Parts: sequence; C-alpha cells; structure tokens
Amino acid sequence: MQYAPCLTELRDDWFPHATDAGLARLVQLLESGSPLLIHGAFTRALPMGCLATHLAWHHPLTADLSQEAGIAWLSRVAGLNPATSLVIRAWDCGGQHDWELRTTILAACRDELDRRRGDMRSSEQTTVELAAV
Repeated sequence: MQYAPCLTELRDDWFPHATDAGLARLVQLLESGSPLLIHGAFTRALPMGCLATHLAWHHPLTADLSQEAGIAWLSRVAGLNPATSLVIRAWDCGGQHDWELRTTILAACRDELDRRRGDMRSSEQTTVELAAV
C-alpha cells in the first residue's frame, strides 16, 4: 500500500491526541466530500480547514484558535512538525481529489472510532460486572 507510512503516522501520532468529536467530524466531512475540508492550506476562511485543523477545533487545547489551530495542534499537541508530517504532505498533494487517500483516511478514522467505542463498551461492561459482584 502506498499510504502505509501516512497511515502509520495517523494511527501512532494523530489518533492518540484526537478527540472522539474530532474524529467524528473528520468522518462526516470525508464521507460527504465536504468543501469545508480543504487541502493545500491549514485554513482558508472559517470554517474551512484541513484534517489537522478540524481535529484542532475539536480539541480542548486548541479549540479556541482559528487559522493557526491545525499548526498548533500538530506541533504542541501531537508533537509533529507540520512541514514534515506525512499525513499533511499526502493530503496536500491530493486531498479530496485523491479518492484512494480519502477512502484510506476515512476507513482509518472509522476503525479508530469503532475501537474506542468497543473499549468504552468493554469498560462499561466490566463496571457493570464488578457492581454485580
């Protein structure tokens, strides 16, 4: 798969810092092909932003930022250099028009949300089981 390094960065460096609301927003934007999800820039005009910017607008440490939100989230929260991020570079090269990349990122975001929901269900089930004891 040509996007393997991009997916590795997404899973290892982005997802641990993304909120559920941020991931849900990316899924919504990617599924609909929304013009609010842009490439080639972090933001254009609010509420238009790239992948990192939409995650940033749904993160408590960067939600109050506007045009610099994606850069701040990547550097301060995720600990990545925005200029060398494999995800940003791949997205900027093709963005919404690269159907394979878009579908790959969408599937990864869905998988992460499903994993988190499964973890929450497991945690809730354990709590219920412990309460019954």
